[in-house]
Amino acid sequence: MQTIVIAGKLGRDAELRRTQGGDAVCSFSVAVDQRDGRDKSTNWWRVSLWGKRGEALAPYLLKGVSVTVSGDFALGEYEGKPQLNIRASEIALQGARQGGGTDAPSEPQRNSRNAPADDLDDDTIPFGTNRSIW
Repeated sequence: MQTIVIAGKLGRDAELRRTQGGDAVCSFSVAVDQRDGRDKSTNWWRVSLWGKRGEALAPYLLKGVSVTVSGDFALGEYEGKPQLNIRASEIALQGARQGGGTDAPSEPQRNSRNAPADDLDDDTIPFGTNRSIW
């Protein structure tokens, strides 16, 4: 097992799917910038968060949100290109979103892909910047 911790911004809203067996999986991509002198490049990490944690967090994992992700690392390949994958074990929201908002909205954002998590109480998802949620 290889464990890794990354910090970056979500490149798009998280996507919640179900396997044929009914298990929930929340998938999202995280952009991590790196600099070498004046040169800047971005590594893209594909992250999956399984089960109830994925279901609960999907509405809050929106494009531009800064996150820190910890989990098991695996190098894969897609269409002949290397792919960096993490099966998340812990996620924390960090700082402020682009545009000045906070990463931890008091209610989930509503859009066509993510329904609100109405059945969750405040103890289920404790929000706060730089605070681990799971």
